[in-house]
Amino acid sequence: MFGSISFLVYILVAIHDLKECNSFVVSNIILSQAQRSRVVETSYIQRTSHDTEKLILGVTNRSRGSRKKKKKKPSTPIKSDTNENPKYETESKSKSIYSLPSLYDLAFGYRDYEQEVNFLLASHEKHSQNTDAEGQLTKQTQKSESNNKYDILELAAGPARHSITASKLPSVKSCTAIDISSEMIQYSNEVANEELGDLGSGGLRDKFSYECANMKSFNIQDLSEKSLNVPSHFDCVWILLGSLQHLTSNKDVISCFKNISKCLNERGTLIVELPHPKEIFSMVSCTRNGWEVPLEDDEGNEYGELKVLWGDADDHFDPVRQVRDFTVAMELSERQHDSREKTLTSVKEVVPMRLFTAQEMEALGQLSGLEMRGQYGALEQPVVDVNDEDAAFRLVCVFGKK
Repeated sequence: MFGSISFLVYILVAIHDLKECNSFVVSNIILSQAQRSRVVETSYIQRTSHDTEKLILGVTNRSRGSRKKKKKKPSTPIKSDTNENPKYETESKSKSIYSLPSLYDLAFGYRDYEQEVNFLLASHEKHSQNTDAEGQLTKQTQKSESNNKYDILELAAGPARHSITASKLPSVKSCTAIDISSEMIQYSNEVANEELGDLGSGGLRDKFSYECANMKSFNIQDLSEKSLNVPSHFDCVWILLGSLQHLTSNKDVISCFKNISKCLNERGTLIVELPHPKEIFSMVSCTRNGWEVPLEDDEGNEYGELKVLWGDADDHFDPVRQVRDFTVAMELSERQHDSREKTLTSVKEVVPMRLFTAQEMEALGQLSGLEMRGQYGALEQPVVDVNDEDAAFRLVCVFGKK
């Protein structure tokens, strides 16, 4: 995407049980059956009389908890076949969804960050290895593998949950996040303070840093010179949650990839996560995709909800440029004593996002000094084949230096 009071939030992601479907489109992300059936443990907020206002302002400290709650009956997601408009008439005209990082973080709380980070590091280890003609690890690789500690760079990181999670692992030396949103950076640093400890104490918090830069034009050498915590080269670079889709031209993507290639170590890898290409070729018309996030207090009582809309039925799709103008809206409401819902804040905007094919990704990498090493259908272990018609719901590309 903060304050002096520590809050805990429990989020139970509402996923409708679609009996006749194997997947559900959420935020331009298709959830697998396993994800839909999993109750995701995310953050907790201990409710006080002021926590909703602090949530709106993005000034809450959030600590990731491990306490389990009983699975509740899922709420019904926003329907894609209705002509009724959601209640977004009171949206904030001056704010972007990326300037409300706490809401953004809540909306994507269904992600299993620990599992995804384990997949990312395992994929790096697999595709960064140097082998001889017989397919055996070279002596140089064997020696370096024995004492690996990774420097990780995450671009367009948003709340940087993957980097913060990775910072807790002994195999990770440092995590550097980059984003253009100052609100996201401030929010993520507060999350890191809660989850990783105090900055400057020599602990986990010193492994994580967040810098403000544009992913298409960042200069890692400049950032490294300004901050002692930012390395000049990295073992792993991540662009996750479809963030590359914000670069809608080949020129911008190549600029981004070339900057990455410059700061990758010799055996470094770039891992990019995107929507699966089948979303492009099955798109007859745009559909409305949405879901709801119930908010619960420490006793399990619902006191509000966050409604998320990520793509509407009347969105414009340019098939030549492969760019869809996503209508994105979030509405946070609180339940009053008389059971009525009070809208606390809402935001709505149109976000142009590009849809990529696998061959485009490979070609863009080649033009930038990168070669495709592997493709997967999800950030999951055991790995999902990108061509698996049932299980593949993302396009995960692993690149290495040519």
